[in-house]
Amino acid sequence: MPPKNVTSPAGFVPETAISFGERDTPATPVSAQSPLPVAQWMTAAIAAPLAGSTAASAVSAAFIPDLGRPIWISLSGNWIGTVTVRRSVDGGATRLPLTVAGAPWGVFTANAQEAVGEESVAGARWYVDVALTSGSVDYRMEQ
Repeated sequence: MPPKNVTSPAGFVPETAISFGERDTPATPVSAQSPLPVAQWMTAAIAAPLAGSTAASAVSAAFIPDLGRPIWISLSGNWIGTVTVRRSVDGGATRLPLTVAGAPWGVFTANAQEAVGEESVAGARWYVDVALTSGSVDYRMEQ
């Protein structure tokens, strides 16, 4: 905060600022050099997990994630094939595969558990696209 000017007829300016410190020590004013010592606290995600199992090629129902949180996928089972994570911003009419710098991302050919993205667009929907050759895969998408 920029300092206030001292104007007539007063010879002082009453400053008000947030400060912090240890008990019985000088207070430290909050500034860019001394930010308030706090930590961000996240509550549990509200989005309902999407879970399923399939022994045939299929596309899951939509997972609608909370904004600003990692989206995790877990794949397990004895299966051969490809699982592709897809995303839609038009209510599911177009489901595009994930990419990073133009290269495929979120494409799996074995059991996995990892974060595949983080959503910033309200109403975006995520899908699990399973193309199986054999076996059965269990999937779970959650935050």
